[in-house]
Amino acid sequence: MKVLVIGSGGREHTLVWKIKQSTLVKEVFCAPGNGGISKLATCVPIKVNDLKSLADFVEKEGIDLTVVGPEEPLVLGIVNEFEKRGLRIFGPNQKAAQIEGSKVFAKELMQKYNIPTAEFAVFSDPKLAKDYVQEKGAPIVIKADGLAAGKGVIPARTIEQALEAIDLIMVKKVFGQAGEKIVIEEFLDGEEASFLVFSDGENVLALPSSQDHKPIYDDDKGPNTGGMGAYSPAPIVTRGVEKHIMQDIIYPAIKGLAKEGSPYKGVLYAGLMIKNGQPKLLEFNCRFGDPEAQPLLMRLKTDLVEILNAVVDGNLKNQTLKIDPRPSVCVVMASGGYPGSYEKGKVISGLDVAENMENVMVFHAGTSLKDGNFYTAGGRVLGVTALGKTLPDAISTAYEAVKSISWEGAYYRKDIGFKALRHLGRFVGIVIGSTSDKKIMLEAKNTLAELFIPCEMTLASAHRSPERVINYAKTAKEKGIKVIIAGAGYAAHLAGVIAAHTTLPVIAVPLATSPLNGMDALFSSVQMPSGVPVAVVGINGAKNAALLAAQILALNDKSLAKALENMKKQMALKIEKIEL
Repeated sequence: MKVLVIGSGGREHTLVWKIKQSTLVKEVFCAPGNGGISKLATCVPIKVNDLKSLADFVEKEGIDLTVVGPEEPLVLGIVNEFEKRGLRIFGPNQKAAQIEGSKVFAKELMQKYNIPTAEFAVFSDPKLAKDYVQEKGAPIVIKADGLAAGKGVIPARTIEQALEAIDLIMVKKVFGQAGEKIVIEEFLDGEEASFLVFSDGENVLALPSSQDHKPIYDDDKGPNTGGMGAYSPAPIVTRGVEKHIMQDIIYPAIKGLAKEGSPYKGVLYAGLMIKNGQPKLLEFNCRFGDPEAQPLLMRLKTDLVEILNAVVDGNLKNQTLKIDPRPSVCVVMASGGYPGSYEKGKVISGLDVAENMENVMVFHAGTSLKDGNFYTAGGRVLGVTALGKTLPDAISTAYEAVKSISWEGAYYRKDIGFKALRHLGRFVGIVIGSTSDKKIMLEAKNTLAELFIPCEMTLASAHRSPERVINYAKTAKEKGIKVIIAGAGYAAHLAGVIAAHTTLPVIAVPLATSPLNGMDALFSSVQMPSGVPVAVVGINGAKNAALLAAQILALNDKSLAKALENMKKQMALKIEKIEL
């Protein structure tokens, strides 16, 4: 077979890589491709929205199967164009692709077929939209109706942010015609996950769960991007949750689209919000996710081309998927400034080191190849993807590979996969008594991050807000927190108050914030009454508190125990290298 993959990003590099492994495939083309893809396939300089030229190329070259990566050509009707000419193509037709191409179409489909989703309203008049926001209040979500490269969804925490988002989309038209209409939705709490299935219009074959990381900064801060990393599986999607997803969301959507006269053939992506084991649908996409495709296809052991052919031929019923049980993690490396303006043409170094690592693949998202060197050519540049025996192992391997790659201005999130680690028992709470304590206590947070231990930092004073402290202590276990670190100066009653209201281990960090340089905080911390146990580290000993918390967690976590051993070895090596 000859196969053409349409697209130029990390998703398409992953598709090319997987398709090339098939025994059915003789030659792979990609239009337009990128620097990394050119090492595996013949790149053809045709834009993804030039449907006629793509179809002409397929006819001329005798392509047996075309696989569409991005949503734009699907929404424009590339499948309709190809099928008119009798060409085999993987992806939904134009009407079915509206499930991503129009948020209004998708929400109305959800409503009609009782698919659980957020309450919503549709507007084409910015004034009416603003009136609705004023009536409903915040938080609230503003969505551009049409395609906006994954950036047209704006969660607004305040009414002011919501009003700005309406102006941005409908008045300033930052997303062009995609903002002619908007959908305003209720804000859903919970944890996000991605769930992808193959469908031949009637039958469905589910891929493992995954989770994307949209915001640009750690802890899900900052504006949305096309995706800064992903992992699979997502522990939040338990077997029970998966059953709900299939019964309440996937099957009704597939059956509903068939009833509407547009059977869905391709990959259907469900973006979900999960709370208390109940999934609600945020959005549908009509293609593989990017970067979810990277960890998912790394885990797929079945010949992908066999599945693609079965979808096109309407013969998915007898197919099964073999999945590598090992978790996989993708960390996206981006150009500095992304998702805003950024510079291109920066030379990339260290790729050979990462590519030679076991269980690591570096998928190119925005690169060019010139005279044997790779250069940055996009916002998202690379998707460094790794398999591991456990999720912590996969995260560690991915970041080890990331650290070997560099270019001027390279940026990546440091917390990809941390949400999953919480479900595996890695979660530490850090409580500080004052904003002035934050600088020192960040040492604890940074040390935990080095060991891939998620944490949250909370401001609560034993004297100024005792109710807040008590509530935090009482609810910490419900959040999944396993150890609490409390940093405070002066009388330093914070750790004791917390310990009095929880059975979790509590570690006190006395801080040198008083004229007594922390001695008062130290004495207060160590003098706890019987029945109120508090472990106390040295004054300003935030790093030691983090290490002690890690050692407690490592009692039931072999991967973490190994990471601690490696950290201690590195500390010893540093001492040995010092010359007096």
